[in-house]
Amino acid sequence: MSALPPYASTGQRVWHYTYRTICALIFFYLIAPIVVVIPLSFNAQDFFTFTPEMLRLDPAGYSLKHYEDFFTNTEWQLALKNSLRIAPVATLISVTLGTLAAIGLSQSHVPGRRAIMATLISPMIVPLIISATGMYFFYANPYIPIPFYGKLYLPFTLTGTYLGVVLAHAALGIPFVIITVTATLVGFDRSLTRASAMMGAGPMTTFFRVQMPLIMPGVVSGALFAFITSFDEVVVVLFVGSAANKTLPWQMFIGLREQISPTILAAATILITISVLLLGTLEYLRRRSERLRGMSPQ
Repeated sequence: MSALPPYASTGQRVWHYTYRTICALIFFYLIAPIVVVIPLSFNAQDFFTFTPEMLRLDPAGYSLKHYEDFFTNTEWQLALKNSLRIAPVATLISVTLGTLAAIGLSQSHVPGRRAIMATLISPMIVPLIISATGMYFFYANPYIPIPFYGKLYLPFTLTGTYLGVVLAHAALGIPFVIITVTATLVGFDRSLTRASAMMGAGPMTTFFRVQMPLIMPGVVSGALFAFITSFDEVVVVLFVGSAANKTLPWQMFIGLREQISPTILAAATILITISVLLLGTLEYLRRRSERLRGMSPQ
């Protein structure tokens, strides 16, 4: 935010400081839950409130026992293991399909590309409970409707399976990959691909040797968004998952609904730390992408 010039009028000064105050209040409103959760995760007691010892900053009021319970409790470790098994695979599928879709839709000659783009990013717009319900009914029916053929019955169902959760999370992550890769392709010089073709390179060589290095920041940014979406998602996994593939957010939901466990605070702090690290990585990639495109970061 630029400094106020010395010749500013009284009205400009009032608006300047009012604007700063409003921004500070909004920032505090957004950051307040995090500021409360992190200290409470070190509470020596099994409470969700600040104890007198914590308010006095007495070392006896702080402990790492909730973190110890998180890393030693069987249920929490199973949920963490499931999240780490589901999120990377869902991210890989999202990145592969989303990158290919973004490259294809960036071509001006593709018919109906606006409608296709709107359809592909619809999981970001449609309420998650509706998407979860639709996925549940789609998984529950052991057949695939085929136009002009009828129904192709499957010998299995995806409901309550590891594959079903992975595919559901991949569908939620694809829109983020499409948006970030499409934004990177806006500054892509198409003459580079034509020059590569003129030099005798095939489509695959051109993609991996010319396009991919330049759009890599967008691909990685989309992958991070897809990973966060899968790692933090709880509504869809409640519909299409089962107890065998219970994820970390699901375990946190159970800890709030069925058994009040302060370990949730430690898990939330760990997730906050991971999110901050990933967002820092995204900001670094954004600045790097701007440098590659000849833009100076603001």
